[in-house]
Amino acid sequence: AFVALILERLVGYPNALLNRIGHPVIWMGRLIAFLDTHLNDRTRGRGVLGLVLLLSITAAITVPIWAILRAVPFGWVIEAVLATSLLAQKSLRDAVQAVATALRRSLPEGRTAVSHIVGRDPQALDEAGVARAAIESLAESTSDGVIAPLFFLVIGGLPGIALYKAVNTADSMIGHKTERHLQFGWAAARFDDLLNLIPARLTALLIAAAAHFLKDAHPEAAWSTALSDAKKHESPNAGWPEA
Repeated sequence: AFVALILERLVGYPNALLNRIGHPVIWMGRLIAFLDTHLNDRTRGRGVLGLVLLLSITAAITVPIWAILRAVPFGWVIEAVLATSLLAQKSLRDAVQAVATALRRSLPEGRTAVSHIVGRDPQALDEAGVARAAIESLAESTSDGVIAPLFFLVIGGLPGIALYKAVNTADSMIGHKTERHLQFGWAAARFDDLLNLIPARLTALLIAAAAHFLKDAHPEAAWSTALSDAKKHESPNAGWPEA
């Protein structure tokens, strides 16, 4: 896990590889879209079935690979390299840095840059609003894009991180309170909430701890704010790192 974390931070996912074969999360997204198209009758039962199929297919691919790699000398190195594709430190850092850089040039450029990482319409945001939107995205994505995947990599190796990303991707695609997905996406959304209970709080703790390394930062205030304000968020998890 440590090797995967360092490699991904330094190298990320190469664009050449992305253009040639795509990305594991894209593959998961295509599978989720297929299940949504063919199973979604807007009932919870079909949503549970879709989630079970998603996890079963993900496990069927990753468990044999993991078993083979654990059986060969230095297979863990290959496992670490494969796991880097399911971490998002470098891409997250680059995306948020792009907002900061654009905002220093002009507000319209900042709005354009932040539109790539948030779901809301940024056109009505002022400079502080753009910065706040970027920081909120950074906080939440640090949890579900870095700390949570790493947590499940430590616990379950390559299958652990892959199964987590499958659930998290499903939540982002179908875990919405729309007419089409309110029932079908219920299982994915609730399971994602469950999986992120520990990582979200761990992320908040790590953010507070990181304040020790910054001038004029207040780690105790950061943690006490998380404790008092996290519950104000509608999500049981996103409020922790954001607060």
